[in-house]
Amino acid sequence: MPLGMYIDKEKKMEITKDIVYVGVNDHDVDLFEGQYIVENGMAYNSYAILDEKTAIFDTADVHFTQKWLGNVEKALAGRKADYLIIQHMEPDHAGSIAAFMEKYTDTCIVSSAKAFAMMKNFFGNDWNDRQMVVGELSTLSLGKHNLTFVTAPMVHWPEVIVTYDSTDKVLFSADGFGKFGALDVDEDWACEARRYYFGIVGKYGPQVQALLKKAAGLDISIICPTHGPVLKENLGYYLDLYQKWSTYAVETEGVAIAYTSVYGHTREAVKLLEEKLKENGCPKVEVMDLARDDMAEAVENAFRYGKLVLATTTYNAGIFPYMRDFILHLTDRGFQKRTVAFIENGSWSPMAMKVMRGLLENCKDIKFADHNVTIKSAMNNVNKAEIAVMAAELVQ
Repeated sequence: MPLGMYIDKEKKMEITKDIVYVGVNDHDVDLFEGQYIVENGMAYNSYAILDEKTAIFDTADVHFTQKWLGNVEKALAGRKADYLIIQHMEPDHAGSIAAFMEKYTDTCIVSSAKAFAMMKNFFGNDWNDRQMVVGELSTLSLGKHNLTFVTAPMVHWPEVIVTYDSTDKVLFSADGFGKFGALDVDEDWACEARRYYFGIVGKYGPQVQALLKKAAGLDISIICPTHGPVLKENLGYYLDLYQKWSTYAVETEGVAIAYTSVYGHTREAVKLLEEKLKENGCPKVEVMDLARDDMAEAVENAFRYGKLVLATTTYNAGIFPYMRDFILHLTDRGFQKRTVAFIENGSWSPMAMKVMRGLLENCKDIKFADHNVTIKSAMNNVNKAEIAVMAAELVQ
């Protein structure tokens, strides 16, 4: 499986003869965007094109301004910084703009009109006398390297642009094709890229599709994202996954089970269902305890597999809070094109199934399973038989 090009120890690294990496690794962050667990840190990618004129792509989080500026200075090796190209205004990429513009006083900053409005909001300055506003198919020549800018609104902010260098056939893709994890940690690309995509970009599948259609007309040899490794080989693998993710297609055949359990009885039902699914030949079963497991990974799995079982207790005349939170994560991200089954538990008035189904009713192309299970306190023999029937239906 392709892993992409990882960058060790933040040293100057050639991507092509004229393009070098100048980004930084963050191993201090524990929660990216205040919610996503990143045990292997994050990379804030930045690149320099060293041509007749020089261009720096994006900056870094403000906590790494000085380290990033040092990397830029080393790459420039005494040369002037002619252009600073800002593709995305989220602070993890734009946080060091002001420091850069103060250090390099002759630099022209290149970005979209909406990005310059955001700069004014973030920094109180839009560098009006040093700015170049670009839009769809605007171009910029650095000498040998000719850049074309492509708008990518709502992938995943409205101001986003991506940049194509026709000379080296490089797509600077902003947050597209990004992943969690620093670049000095070698890990499987798909797992953390999937969690990143559905957590951060997942709601904007149609906008990603629009960008992929634009990219299809370009001859791309290298993808340089603002997070994650540089992608140089087997680009079809990454493009195929993005095609599936952005169209909400099933990536992996199998069943995901998301559950909560107060005293263990619902968990016992889930364990039995897992056994029955495997007995029926289900190729993959992914079980997630929503009270203990990473919520972002649970969301990722719900979008990865074609079938989802939701199992929870009736709680305060509704459903257990972790389950409600999970379902809202799904609906907020455009959950669709899946089969959903329910296991509910309630000692005197079970209503969790009704609540869960109601939360999902506005999702597109959701098929609700014919066989669901209602448990009153603890499983009985009837429930066990119902779970066997549910498993058979889900595997068909």
